[in-house]
Amino acid sequence: MKNFILYIATAMVVFGTHTLNAQTVENVSFNKKSNQLKKLEKEKEKIIREEKNALKKTVIEIEKQLKAKEINSEKAQELKEEAAVRHALNIENRIAIIDNRIALLERNGINDSKLDSVEYVDVGLGSALKDGGRFLGIKFNKNDRKREFKYDRRTTSDLVLAVGFNNAIQDGVSLNDSDYRFAGSRFFEIGVAWRTRVFQNTNFLRFRYGLSFQINNLKPTGNRIFVDENGQTTLQEFEFDLDKSKIRNTNLVVPVHFEFGPSRKREGESYVRYSTHKKLKIGVGGYGGFNIGTRQKLKFVNNGERVKEKIRGDFNVNDLVYGLSGYIGWGSTGLYVKYDLNPIFNDDQPEQRNISLGLRFDLD
Repeated sequence: MKNFILYIATAMVVFGTHTLNAQTVENVSFNKKSNQLKKLEKEKEKIIREEKNALKKTVIEIEKQLKAKEINSEKAQELKEEAAVRHALNIENRIAIIDNRIALLERNGINDSKLDSVEYVDVGLGSALKDGGRFLGIKFNKNDRKREFKYDRRTTSDLVLAVGFNNAIQDGVSLNDSDYRFAGSRFFEIGVAWRTRVFQNTNFLRFRYGLSFQINNLKPTGNRIFVDENGQTTLQEFEFDLDKSKIRNTNLVVPVHFEFGPSRKREGESYVRYSTHKKLKIGVGGYGGFNIGTRQKLKFVNNGERVKEKIRGDFNVNDLVYGLSGYIGWGSTGLYVKYDLNPIFNDDQPEQRNISLGLRFDLD
């Protein structure tokens, strides 16, 4: 097996920079040709619109500089004229390219630039193309040029990871007197989250929503285990000396947060993007979902023999999970806290509610 994996890895390195191209050029029908011409004409209109918008934004920036007395009126007029000439030349040059493509299409009756005919398989480690796109070292691509570059993305997605300490707050009992160990009780969360800019022209407020798996572990103090008796879950002394005793609740939840914080605006002639890299983030919200599994894990010695037990059951754990959560961080890393509003166990006396504190990572 190891030799096979080594062989595959070597093949990827050797052939990683090679691209297998299968190109076919076919005559197109009159209708296809007509549709392509229409698309190219629309592209010319789009170019004019983009350059006009870019010029408008440049003029606005010049007016701001003039208003702030960073430049005088003569300098402002000079900068406006330069910008107007620059964008006019941009329109002329970019449209000339489109006109050449139209002429090529009309003369040869083929799909210009082979937009519809390029297919290839790219095999290798990492990315051989500027925009990436490989999955597990292999990229299958057909008609890649058809994807349009979006001028403004209001919604982006992240992979979310969180890890830290877990415990339970009991009615009338302080955390210092908790039934659970601080060091041994931990939580883990993994999921995907989408971030949508709330307002059109500012990224200060974002709406975040997604889907996550939450795993909450509780390790009892002393030599105790969880026991279900008559529909109530309690902690009881175990007959053997325990090496490990913990219960794990796995939840599937939908987190929802409002995220505040500054961002850096990156703007070009054909795009605008907002980045929160190395910026303060504050998120406030909550989550709701379901418990999808509960398991108790025990390790102990019985008559000189080490025993491991994994006991699956509901342990009267609440099926419905909901709570409050929030985070504050810098860039992709933050301090994260979540608190279940639902009791962990049904008919529990006193009621216990899960609380977690740790680090959160938003991986763009």
